[in-house]
Amino acid sequence: MGAGVAGLALAHALERRGIAAEVVERADARQPSGAGLYLPGNAVRAFGELGVGPVVAARANPIARQRILDHRGRLLADLDVERFWDGVGGCVAIPRAALHDALRDATEDVPVRLGTSVTDLKDGDGPEVSFSDGSTGSYDLVVGADGVHSTIRRLAFGGSPARYVGQVCWRFVADGFAEVNDWTVMLGRGRTFLTVALGAGVVYCYADVNTGDPSAVDCEDWRELFAGFADPVPRLLDEAADAYFAPIEEVVAPAWTARRIVLIGDAAHASSPNMAQGAAMAVEDALVLAERLDAETVDEALIAYERRRKPRVAWVQEQTHRRDRTRSLPPVIRNLTLRLAAERIFRSNYEPLRDQP
Repeated sequence: MGAGVAGLALAHALERRGIAAEVVERADARQPSGAGLYLPGNAVRAFGELGVGPVVAARANPIARQRILDHRGRLLADLDVERFWDGVGGCVAIPRAALHDALRDATEDVPVRLGTSVTDLKDGDGPEVSFSDGSTGSYDLVVGADGVHSTIRRLAFGGSPARYVGQVCWRFVADGFAEVNDWTVMLGRGRTFLTVALGAGVVYCYADVNTGDPSAVDCEDWRELFAGFADPVPRLLDEAADAYFAPIEEVVAPAWTARRIVLIGDAAHASSPNMAQGAAMAVEDALVLAERLDAETVDEALIAYERRRKPRVAWVQEQTHRRDRTRSLPPVIRNLTLRLAAERIFRSNYEPLRDQP
C-alpha cells in the first residue's frame, strides 16, 4: 500500500529477486507532493544498491558542501560533506518528481492500482484485504508503505498516531538563481530557511517555524515571518506564492510487524526532515526487507527485518531531536555552539550511517 519512495523501492527490490508485488495507491494520479529532496551519502548508496543509482545521478545535482549562516547571512560553519561521505556515496539534490519518475520507470512492469484505498484488513497466514473499489484479495504479505498517516498502521496495529513536533514547514521551487550552487541554511529565532541547488539555477527551498498551533500560522502570509533574512531569501520568497504547507510530524510505532503485515518508511518511523534521512531510511527498509524475504520464510523475515532496522531508525530519530534542541537554543548561544562545534556535531549525527544498514 503506497506508491511513494518506500513502496516503489520495495516493489523494485522484490521484482529483482523474483518476488511478485502489486502496488495500491490511494491517490488517483502518481503526483508526488513536495518540491525537492536532498539525499546524503547513505541515501545515494541505497539507491545504487537498488539498481537505480545511475538514473538518479543523471537527474540530480551534486552537493559538495553545507553552509550554516545566521539569518543575516553571517557564516557559522562550512562543512565538507563530500569528504565526510567519501567511500559511501556523493550527496545530491533532486526534484522529488524526478526521483519518482526514476522509480516508476524501474517498476514499469509492476501492477499499480491508482485511486484505490484499503478499507479493511484481516491478518493471518494469508491476510485478506478489502479495497475501496469493492474488490478483495488474499496475499502472502501486506506492506504498509502509505506514509505518515498510514491506513495499514491504523488497521493492523491501532493507535500510534503521528505526533506533531512543534514545527510547520513550507516547500517550493524557484528558478533563475544561478548564484545558489550548494546547500545553505539560514537560522533565525525559531525559524529556518534552507536553499538547495537543483542545478541550472533551480533552487529547492524549505522554510520552517516553531509554533504550538499549526492552523494559526497557515492563516497568515507566512512569508512575513522571514522578513529581515538576508539575500537571496527575499527574492526567493517572491516565487513562493504556491508553496506546499505541512505540519512536521513523526511516527514512533511500537511494532512494525504483525502476522504477515509489515510497515516500512514513514508509515513505521517518520521523523523530522532536519537529518534529510526520510528517503534513505525508506530505501534501506526496502532493501533489507527484500533481502530477508528472499532468504527466509515470511514470518522469519519480518522478525529479522524489525530487529535489524529499529536501532538504526531510532538513532536517526534521536539525532533529529538533538538537532532541534540545538537549533532552538537562544541565538547567541546557538551561533557560538555552531561556530565552535558544527563539524563535530555533524560527524556525531551521521557517523553510524556510514555503515551498511
